[in-house]
Amino acid sequence: MAVEVLLPKIGLTMQEGTIDEWLVPVGAAVAEGDALLRLATDKVDVDVDAEAGGLFHPVVPAGTTVPAGTLIGWLLAEGEQPPRAAGTPTASGSGTSGDTAATPALDAVGTAAVPTVNGIGDRLPSSPNARRVAAAADVDLTAVRGTGPGGRIVSEDVAEYLAALPGDLPTPLLPGGTTASPLVRKLAKERGIDLSEVDGTGPGGRIRRSDLDAVAAAPDRRDAAPHPGDVLPLTGMRGTIARRMHASLQEMAQLTHGYEVRMDAVVSLRDRLKEEWDGSDLPVPSINDFLLKAAAHALREHPLLNATVREDGIHLLDGIHLGFAVSVPGGLMVPVIEDAVALPLTEIARRSRALAQAAREGRISPAQLEGATFTVTSLGGHGVDFFTPVINPGNVAILGVGRLRDGVEWVDDRPLRTRVLTLSLTFDHRAVDGAPAAEYLRTVGESLSKPLRLLV
Repeated sequence: MAVEVLLPKIGLTMQEGTIDEWLVPVGAAVAEGDALLRLATDKVDVDVDAEAGGLFHPVVPAGTTVPAGTLIGWLLAEGEQPPRAAGTPTASGSGTSGDTAATPALDAVGTAAVPTVNGIGDRLPSSPNARRVAAAADVDLTAVRGTGPGGRIVSEDVAEYLAALPGDLPTPLLPGGTTASPLVRKLAKERGIDLSEVDGTGPGGRIRRSDLDAVAAAPDRRDAAPHPGDVLPLTGMRGTIARRMHASLQEMAQLTHGYEVRMDAVVSLRDRLKEEWDGSDLPVPSINDFLLKAAAHALREHPLLNATVREDGIHLLDGIHLGFAVSVPGGLMVPVIEDAVALPLTEIARRSRALAQAAREGRISPAQLEGATFTVTSLGGHGVDFFTPVINPGNVAILGVGRLRDGVEWVDDRPLRTRVLTLSLTFDHRAVDGAPAAEYLRTVGESLSKPLRLLV
């Protein structure tokens, strides 16, 4: 019996995804648990495994963007034909930009109405990539000999056909024999990356989005500034951030409090820990780790800040799951430390470092980016004292952390040097009034003034 392959919903907020590439050829035998496709979401790229076994038949081409839950393929028994589909989604993720062309829609058995140079349409068994390459090179697929199962035409057949022709024709392969999907080529063009200089880590040297991310994160590119006249498209992560932040400001009544806290005790304790834990496997917590623990600790006393607003009212949440913003190429991610209030400070330090590194290297999973009930974001490393962070949709508050700097306290008539930083708490005035928000900040400050109790 035919088994549907549906685009999975990865994470609570995912609405749609792009099939970056199919990882198995059409008609191949797939076992349960085999990697079936590379899925690109607004947050991460991830390989999706088959939930059953069978012979694989896609119903949409690589590069297609569809809503979660959409039928994208079938797993069939030997000799079984896929049910006829009423229609297939169009490829909103590939388009016709750059050197790619729109891919003809697949029918239920994985063939396509192939445009030919003589104007005659025909139905041929062919892979999505073969049709894409043929369309880009204006090749009549009826003239190409298929070497795949049952005479199916694959992209290598089109490449051999083109190689045998005289004249300068578009090549379907990049220098070195590497390939890239239309989505990857489009992203490379947007980012100004030369694909011929990218090492592909996919099957057969295929270039993936993660390969582009690695290039973008390289030191010689990471610090490259945009130039006047550049057009920075609101796509991918940048587009998602734009939509979410605009929606946040449109849907909430946001207000920001600034609050200066003393950090002398934290700085002193960190210096002691660095000395006493030298050579051990205990991670010395950073200033931000102390802030994360203090923020979570204060939420126990101020549950109004650990809530979400729904149509039927303000829901106070049971768990305290702390998100923290991490800057990555092209935007930022918010990994989540689950049950942060129950963790000792050393464990928060371990998790924050591991999650931040995974986010920067493109290895973080969608599950690690979901479920934050409160968020902490810092611009202290950039020299910022005070700012107005925007609340993550679904939360009612976000805590901004400024730079650690020198302050002055007067003792009688003598100035005393202190170490201070400014906290910026943005809160949703629909759920939280100004006084409770101020009391939350006061509690955070008190915890930081006695940091030993934050260690446990």
